[in-house]
Amino acid sequence: MVKCFEVMKPGLATSVQDLGRTGYQQYGVVVSGVMDAFALQVANVLVGNERTEAGLEIVIMGPKMKILEDIIFAIGGADLSAKLDNQLIQPWKSYRASKGQILSFGQPAQGSYAYLAIAGGIDVPSVMKSKSTFVKARLGGFHGRFLQKGDILSSNDSYGINARPGRQLKNKDIPDYDYNRPIRVIKGPDQQLFSSTSYDSFFASTYKMSPQSDRMGYRLEGEPISHIDGDSADIISDAILPGTIQIPANGQPIILLADRQTSGGYARMATVISVDLPQVIQRMSGTAFTFELISLEEAQQLYKDQESFLRHLAIS
Repeated sequence: MVKCFEVMKPGLATSVQDLGRTGYQQYGVVVSGVMDAFALQVANVLVGNERTEAGLEIVIMGPKMKILEDIIFAIGGADLSAKLDNQLIQPWKSYRASKGQILSFGQPAQGSYAYLAIAGGIDVPSVMKSKSTFVKARLGGFHGRFLQKGDILSSNDSYGINARPGRQLKNKDIPDYDYNRPIRVIKGPDQQLFSSTSYDSFFASTYKMSPQSDRMGYRLEGEPISHIDGDSADIISDAILPGTIQIPANGQPIILLADRQTSGGYARMATVISVDLPQVIQRMSGTAFTFELISLEEAQQLYKDQESFLRHLAIS
């Protein structure tokens, strides 16, 4: 274990996250984990870590941290104008930082969630096979909370041969967080509770992200979606996934995300495909959402293509 960061300014909501606490939902334990799984996995690969290693999730206003030992790090996801000392650094590229340097973040240039991975990973206790932070339950991560001024973070002192500076994504592979791009979905398990007219309205409408959005879910505002009858908004609580789109009685869609509850009682109209979750997550309050229907087979192929890309990146 090596001390690597001292937090000088904590940022808006900086936390330790990995790919989530899976396998415990039947006991009422929230999965949590990163909002943008693709971004963390790429950042980890760029510093030679396993894709599942924990990193720091940084939201809109990032932290300022002093480097306590020489490290190799990479940032994936949003461009939050990161600087090493006073030099701007790029997302999707690995760097070496020396003891005494300052890593800081400025104004968002594109996106809202960034991920800082360091070679060796963040050294915090694993709780139920995950290092992810679920703040509402003070579970996991760094003392179950967001980072605070004065916190000292450590990393593991051993890492793989691929831990080297200068690794980066090719320009063609860097995600474009295009706010005008439709979000691709498949129909949800409660589609019988919505008429074809309701689906037509959903796919023809433009929604805006409400300020009342967080890691649990993004609330959208726009043309209300009608249920097939007045009582069909509520269902017997059933399984939900990251990307599940619920339609409560007011007709305003909710996209469920990392800190979603373990089951839900609102009708599930659609599900955002996993490959497009980063396009959802990287949008900010007030930005527009439109939706596009694709088939389950198309969604599965897109997921397979993304997995193939990540596997090849790890061995390149």
